[in-house]
Amino acid sequence: MSRIREIEEIEQEYKKKEVPQFAIGDQVIVGTRIVEGDKERVQSFAGVVIAKKGTGLSETFTVYRTAYGSSMERLFLLHSPYVASIEVKRSGKVRRAKLYHLRGKTGKATKLRELFRPQGTPSEEAIRPQGTLSEEATPPSSDAGI
Repeated sequence: MSRIREIEEIEQEYKKKEVPQFAIGDQVIVGTRIVEGDKERVQSFAGVVIAKKGTGLSETFTVYRTAYGSSMERLFLLHSPYVASIEVKRSGKVRRAKLYHLRGKTGKATKLRELFRPQGTPSEEAIRPQGTLSEEATPPSSDAGI
């Protein structure tokens, strides 16, 4: 058992401190660091999250998009140093864990219902350290209306 704890401690050093909260069906913009020679820039990839898998340092998510008549999908490591930012644009209401059925579809067949969140936009809540709860998540006290 101590070996597993040692591995978890080593992984903690490489994990990102603030990971955005997003779910399958959300439209996201992922900024990736691209190194060209001695220059570095951030390139955006926008699309729908169709899958998430793994835990810990090896957690991945897949983003799917259709642009200019061709569809593409990219797999990103959540804790990779090459993933500069993840911004949630819209939250989708889905009833599946994997949205692989969106592959090959075009037009209205790829539409997802929007999930409306009562506590502001998803991008405001997007960057929150894992394992912490915000004040909005706690239930109000019973004497608040008196």
